[in-house]
Amino acid sequence: MKITLENTGKKYNREWIFRNLSIEIKSPSTFVITGGNGSGKSTLLKTISGFETPSEGKIIYQNYKVKHIVSPEHIYKQVSYAAPYIDVFEDYTIQELFKFYSQLKPLKNGVNYKEFISIIELEKAKNKAIKNFSSGMKQRVKLGLAILSETPILLLDEPTSNLDKKAIDWYQNLVKSNLENRIVFVASNNQKDESFFCESEINIENYKK
Repeated sequence: MKITLENTGKKYNREWIFRNLSIEIKSPSTFVITGGNGSGKSTLLKTISGFETPSEGKIIYQNYKVKHIVSPEHIYKQVSYAAPYIDVFEDYTIQELFKFYSQLKPLKNGVNYKEFISIIELEKAKNKAIKNFSSGMKQRVKLGLAILSETPILLLDEPTSNLDKKAIDWYQNLVKSNLENRIVFVASNNQKDESFFCESEINIENYKK
């Protein structure tokens, strides 16, 4: 996969969140997006994901497997995304959510439901609706689905939010073993725990003018 940002910028009303960002990224690549609170890290992730449209410039996605340019409106098929502000269907059980999600995006290595619930270590909660989960349990579900998806682009926004020390260790082991042939972006204020594997950095503060 290759992602090319050409003089890309995003603004809300008259305020530029970032602009003049030009970079070419080829898989495998791992980037941490840094900056202060409210600086635009999440906005950049949303723009890369195709959820937000750039206000200026453009983003080009090229999938080597299919050997053509992927249009921005179809890039969601190539992206898995976990963030505190992305909700799941909380009336579902894990099994119901897994069935729905895996129809949209297959999981790596054909991971089935029994394997998935074992990987996220929530077997005891398998019959509960997700709305009854703790915030940390919900985060495990989100991270498990995103990281284990068979997608060439993985976006993680503050992935250790609501995770205790044991769950942070779980996250680190899971993401470290699922980086192969991917472009990974992590938006983070806690680089040590969240983006320990990232080899490159984009500081959003450098793209304000």
